Amino acid sequence: MGATTEKHMNFKEIAAYSLGLFGFQAIVGLLNSYQAEFDASILGADIAVVGILILVAKIVSAVFDPVVGNMIDRSKSKRGKFKSMILKSIIPLLVMTAVVFINVPFKENRTATYIWIFVTYLVWSLAMTLGDVPSQGIASVLTPNPTERTNVVSISNTFKQIGFSACVVIVPIACLIIPGGSKVFVKAGETDTPMIASEYLWTAILTAVFGCALFALIPLLNKERVPYVSGEKTTAKDMFKALKDNKPLMLVIVSYFLGFGRQMSMGIQVQAANTILGSQNLVAVLGIVTAVGSMISMAICPVLIKKMGEKKVYILLSVYGFIASALSFVVGHFWFRNPDNMVLTVLFYASLFLIGLQFAAVTLMPMIMTADCVDYYEFETGKRMEGAAYSILTLTIKVCLALGTALGLVFIQVSGYSDTVAQIAAGTASGFSEKTKDIVFFAYTVVPGFLALISIFPIFKYDIVGKKKQDIADELQKRRAKVAAEIKD
Repeated sequence: MGATTEKHMNFKEIAAYSLGLFGFQAIVGLLNSYQAEFDASILGADIAVVGILILVAKIVSAVFDPVVGNMIDRSKSKRGKFKSMILKSIIPLLVMTAVVFINVPFKENRTATYIWIFVTYLVWSLAMTLGDVPSQGIASVLTPNPTERTNVVSISNTFKQIGFSACVVIVPIACLIIPGGSKVFVKAGETDTPMIASEYLWTAILTAVFGCALFALIPLLNKERVPYVSGEKTTAKDMFKALKDNKPLMLVIVSYFLGFGRQMSMGIQVQAANTILGSQNLVAVLGIVTAVGSMISMAICPVLIKKMGEKKVYILLSVYGFIASALSFVVGHFWFRNPDNMVLTVLFYASLFLIGLQFAAVTLMPMIMTADCVDYYEFETGKRMEGAAYSILTLTIKVCLALGTALGLVFIQVSGYSDTVAQIAAGTASGFSEKTKDIVFFAYTVVPGFLALISIFPIFKYDIVGKKKQDIADELQKRRAKVAAEIKD
């Protein structure tokens, strides 16, 4: 049995990688879902301005992704070039996650507050990048078997998606534990009491400690099996040349940018729960229903890939995502006007589940395709640039997530959400208008669905699938075996 067909990873390694990504994404998901709400409700910042600050900080920090990729490709660490970088990221990530949620004493000074929000999120983004690039890139060297790699990426990204949504469970639990915390469940027609500053901070500390402990499992228990040349200097020019010369990777990156808002719903999930369900702590209801569909999607994705190939599966899931999102908005529109209608209530939550079935296209497929593109580049040039390829991918993911969040928060601002929240707190309003609900839910469903649809166009030209993909893997294994034999002689 050849190295490209036999299994290399045991259960312990797969579990370590999966739980590590779960822990890391739990931290990322917390900031993505709750930072804007914290900045607005506790620090008094304008929520649309926060979205812009997050976007600018993410773009500025994006220049650090190629730097980390270069550091990885040049690493000579005996621990492995990916594992050593992950270890370096843990302490900065833990500390900065808590710092972002500090209730600063100078919040009455709006300028100082905005500077604080920008700087702390920027530093957090740099710390996150230190862990993000190697934790994604290591997938390409865990096993030389492309089928096993697809299965491992599928399993680990299911945990990654659950981790990204874990805050919708962690935060309400923290609200129950902390004295004076806000209510988790509310009666129909009521609005939840706002979260207090200590809830945000202690939730951040809890998530950071828990997430980093799990993240450390990756360097502690995983092995880097695919050989590579360490210590090679790679300039930014070399990295962009690698992208330019790697047409399949270019197609993956362009596709991701076109679909930048596919995960926009995660960035405004707290506001959506507050608007639609009457409580930000009921975000767990929205998140879990969609997450169940997402987990099923990623579980069946390897089976679909085996039968249809990555290209067809990506296109299928993206087209389906648009249809499911549009359907969910229509159901939601009528449900908002007839909230006591049991049929519409069931259809509403069912439609959220159906939306989740598309998410393998945005969370799983780019990881698999990028790993295949790394193999393709080595096949064509003899060089393996995992660090460069995955730094470009993670840069793209973070910029797109920030763009989606910023766009979503603009919709939130236009909907009148912030004004209504203030009126509810003052006792002059009892809930959100149907118009506000429609605008927020449009941003939650239709916009991400439409962007998923247009993201398919570059993928029509993607061809690292089927026999070509297997032939590349087999040829690379022959080359590696030949080099190993020469070294041994």
